[in-house]
Amino acid sequence: MDSESVRKYLPICDKHPPLTAFTEIGHAELTIPMLKQRSYTGNGAVIPSALANIPCAHLGIAGVYEILNAVVRPPYPLRSEVSREIKDRQIRKKVLVHDRITKSDMPPRRVWDLCANRVVPFWYMPSRVVKSTPQWLWSLSVWGISHAWVDKNDRMSVMTPINGKEWPVPMPKDTDLDLIRIEMLNLGAEFAWLDVLCLRQEGGEDEHLHFEEWKLDVPTIGFVYSSGERVVCYFNGLGRPLHLSPGYFKSEHCWFRRAWTLQEIAPGLIIGGETGDDVTEDDVRKKFDEQLTYLQQIHIRGASLELASEMQNRVSSKPLDKVAGLAYLLGSNCIPIYDADMSDSDAWEVLVDVMSSSSRAELFFYFPEPGNGRKYWRPSWQQILTMKHVWTSSCSEHVQHRDTDQDWYRGYFIDSADVRGLDEGLWEEMPHQGKMVFKTSATHFSTFKIFAHHSYPIPNGSYALISNVCEIYAHPIHQWVVGQIKKSGKFKKLSVFSSADADDEGVNLKEFCFQAVNISLC
Repeated sequence: MDSESVRKYLPICDKHPPLTAFTEIGHAELTIPMLKQRSYTGNGAVIPSALANIPCAHLGIAGVYEILNAVVRPPYPLRSEVSREIKDRQIRKKVLVHDRITKSDMPPRRVWDLCANRVVPFWYMPSRVVKSTPQWLWSLSVWGISHAWVDKNDRMSVMTPINGKEWPVPMPKDTDLDLIRIEMLNLGAEFAWLDVLCLRQEGGEDEHLHFEEWKLDVPTIGFVYSSGERVVCYFNGLGRPLHLSPGYFKSEHCWFRRAWTLQEIAPGLIIGGETGDDVTEDDVRKKFDEQLTYLQQIHIRGASLELASEMQNRVSSKPLDKVAGLAYLLGSNCIPIYDADMSDSDAWEVLVDVMSSSSRAELFFYFPEPGNGRKYWRPSWQQILTMKHVWTSSCSEHVQHRDTDQDWYRGYFIDSADVRGLDEGLWEEMPHQGKMVFKTSATHFSTFKIFAHHSYPIPNGSYALISNVCEIYAHPIHQWVVGQIKKSGKFKKLSVFSSADADDEGVNLKEFCFQAVNISLC
């Protein structure tokens, strides 16, 4: 396009027309209940939809830069970004190794450029990613948008120029992406990540890319929310006004009940869709605040069993998604790919194999029953979904896993000890007290108080015991796994107990000159 043709668009840029609900979608501002969606009140260089929707092919590369530089000052030079695109593509390919993602801290494939109102590839963003050895440092100002999907009868699929009409965007019938954009800009965001816009959805001409992209993009969603600038949450559906009714928490579409939203908690979470006329009943608002505070606390604690148990009452379109929604929270730097054909039980087995060794240790030392899946030392997915409240604590120990499907733990081991008094388990939610007796020298036996914080019975008898202290630690023993040594030499778990309550200093095995050993688990 020649310069004369380009100039006819420049008045749109020079005037800097206000970004309002009326100019964007033709609705009077006062008819929009969400205050921050009525008009953009900032002074940043933003492009109205009328300008953003002009096909770049009509302008040519030079024309695009001329128009953008009329809005964005100081002007940006025209330069090639091919090398950044190639580098980004190579990195995403490199981290996929068989059925694993070797770097869980992968930035998103796409982001929503709110100033330009376009979905752009990650590599397009201002270069604040610093490549170091051995990994990237990511400090991008990307905001995560969290929302609960509404019922399919209340959704529509929109083909929008914002994502280049690459796929239909599913969203509530009574909201608009241009209004959500205004709210995000008013909150201070420049770049945002929104699943329906930035994560390839079903449909579109390039549907064949959906399966391949999801292998990497779905498991690493959590990184956007944990490492991004801020998180804005729409609790009643994307872009909708905040409205909490008494029946809100029982709905399958409640934000607190969706599987994917568990990984979208962040400190300083911003509530989207505020109307300024909250008429929520006090008890409903109190429950809302309590639920939100509780979720933020369990994220801070990071206890694997506590996070996993949250999936019991959550809802997902596929059973697999409950496990996939835990991958980033429980995984180490290496996490499983998203395989839509895998069962939830198999996905859990894969996740346990790659999760952090301390998370595996928590499953070993605090889950009160032997596993009923492939391994005794860890619970199956069905056990996770049906377990009652499990007493747990932070775990500094490590259960190691090798690719040869071998699991082992290094710690103190007692080959024979009598365990008494825990055959009835928990009583009236109070820890049940018993005792253990084991040989501490050639002529001396020691007796210690033990406690069961669960209802799984441990019959009186002689057992092998494993403690939760490695040889590099000198703090008293608190948690034990009780079981038997099989003929293969592997330890078969039966249950767990502790050797001290809040008023007891516990047992220090170093006083008895025990040595830490490697124990194979089955």
